[in-house]
Amino acid sequence: MRPCLPALLALTLGVLAPQAGAMAACDVKGARIEEQIAAKPELQKDANTQTVRDLRTLRDAAIVLETYKYPGECEVLLGIARSLLTDPAKTIEQGGDTDEDKAETLVEARKPKGGAEKAPEKAPKSE
Repeated sequence: MRPCLPALLALTLGVLAPQAGAMAACDVKGARIEEQIAAKPELQKDANTQTVRDLRTLRDAAIVLETYKYPGECEVLLGIARSLLTDPAKTIEQGGDTDEDKAETLVEARKPKGGAEKAPEKAPKSE
């Protein structure tokens, strides 16, 4: 007797699906980004606070991607963070822009817009 193909397919998917989900998970905690930052003395210097902030931003973005079920993209961000942590001297050397105006623009762009602040009500025009 031949087994019914739909039943065999359902059984196969039922066995493989939980394993695929487990393999696809992004392990942000296991990446130990914070521990690696603490272990690198060059990252503890005041001049490198932006680099540390960037590494933490990458970690936080990976957490968001993991939360919204984007394990592939999460792993890409963790890979970038790991590569930056592998050679902190090179990371610091190729570091971001230190233009203060640009930094202020970025800080302003991070602030929530819309709905959060009420615009002052305007007085009716008198004719």
